[in-house]
Amino acid sequence: MKRLGILGSTGSIGTNCLQVVEALREEFEVTYLASHSNVELLWQQAQMFRPKAVALVQSAQNLNGAAYDLQRRFDALDVELLFGDEGLLELASRDDVDIVVNAIVGSAGLPATLRALANGVTLALANKETLVVAGELVTQTAKRAGATLIPIDSEHSALWQCLSGERLERLERVIITASGGPFREWPYDAFNKITVADALKHPNWRMGRKITIDSATLMNKGLEVIEAHWLFALPLAKISVLIHPQSIIHSMVEFVDGSIKAQLGLPDMRLPIQYALTYPDRLPNAFPRLDFARWHTLTFHEPDLEKFSCLKLALQALSEGGTAPAVLNAANEEAVGAFLNERVRFVQIPQIISEALEQHRNGQARDFEAVLAADRWSRAFVQQYLCN
Repeated sequence: MKRLGILGSTGSIGTNCLQVVEALREEFEVTYLASHSNVELLWQQAQMFRPKAVALVQSAQNLNGAAYDLQRRFDALDVELLFGDEGLLELASRDDVDIVVNAIVGSAGLPATLRALANGVTLALANKETLVVAGELVTQTAKRAGATLIPIDSEHSALWQCLSGERLERLERVIITASGGPFREWPYDAFNKITVADALKHPNWRMGRKITIDSATLMNKGLEVIEAHWLFALPLAKISVLIHPQSIIHSMVEFVDGSIKAQLGLPDMRLPIQYALTYPDRLPNAFPRLDFARWHTLTFHEPDLEKFSCLKLALQALSEGGTAPAVLNAANEEAVGAFLNERVRFVQIPQIISEALEQHRNGQARDFEAVLAADRWSRAFVQQYLCN
């Protein structure tokens, strides 16, 4: 039985992860859970899975006097309750787990990633921003500690599966697929009319609000290119993006002899999650199966980098290296947050990110302090930009 810790257990990936665990109860023991602020769902999860401890990243002071009552509720379950960023990092630092899932949204997941990897545990990573902002630092930490890094994103899980048993020197390129989001066929002159509600209507996947907007701008695909660069030690020249509206082929790899391997499946995050949790095994489940009679037509085309310039900006940031990806990610998080709060229009998201990259003075990103400084600079820049 594998002991499992889930950081970000009340979000989209976290809840899907617990669905997988519920279907395979004899395989897993849930040891730790952590949530940002969803108290009631965290309480329900604790009742169902009875972990040793949970962390609520929201501080006790912000609970307006309810922290004491909450503490009593968890004490009655014999579940330790921790608060704040310190509580999250405390759980990430414990070594009585076999797998830690990092499903925290955004660059806030980086400290927990570094803590877990330093313990030498297996880290199942759904927090792509961790590798975007500090890929060199994360991969070096894992290497020093002998930790295993397993991707949960469907695209990177697909690449990982396709590359299993293959020699990387025989790899021609990898092809990361993208649905194209809800605006794939919209003319660019209509982008000014895009509302938050429009952007949150992803055609294939059901995800959190931030990642859904990233999918609509194609920034999500740009972040995945950067993530693939670090996960598989691939240069940008060997990473391609292809629009595949049906989201059935999750990624492909092409070898020097012209052969291509692809991983296919329905757009269901439980599939890559289960593979990450049960690796190197494959276990049966009752999830829906891919019916080729229904999906008899699969289409592909190149992304429009002018219409979806967020993808272009991400490729630029990877090419520049250093702290540029950290600036890109932070500016994107701030711009997306402003869009969701209806402070900026959809078309302004790439404009804000581009301005941050242009004004940033690039540097090396080999330690946490440098990455954190770039992140803070970018957020401050965007907030000032929004006030002008």
